[in-house]
Amino acid sequence: MTQCMLLAVDGSQGGDRALEYSIAQVKDRGIELIVAYVIEWSPYSFNTPEENAERHKRRESEISRAKKTIIDPAMEKLAGHNIKAESIVRHGAPVETLNDLAKKHNVDQIVIGRRGQSGIKSLLFGSVAGSLIQTSEVPITVVP
Repeated sequence: MTQCMLLAVDGSQGGDRALEYSIAQVKDRGIELIVAYVIEWSPYSFNTPEENAERHKRRESEISRAKKTIIDPAMEKLAGHNIKAESIVRHGAPVETLNDLAKKHNVDQIVIGRRGQSGIKSLLFGSVAGSLIQTSEVPITVVP
């Protein structure tokens, strides 16, 4: 039985459906819920050193904006269902970061929407959900 669930959100319709699914799964069941958003970032991107230095300076601003636009609405919706959850915003590679969070918090399951914000990019390079399915050590629920 699931004791702790990690919900990956990204502000997309798929993420919203994953949130709705998670609400139905954890409500009145005593399951711990962690809501996570990963700001895609790599120190090895194709930016110039100056662009990377500027990006580091903007990290706190990006985290604040992500909390306001993605995490806070999800947390408010959960609160409306009397569900308490922990929220986490991180910079990094989404798949690696979500797997790391799952290990760190000893989660039993990861829930994610089938399609996120990436659109065409995911068709060319693979999706976060698809990569999680291949690399996760815990069960993944992909919500259509």
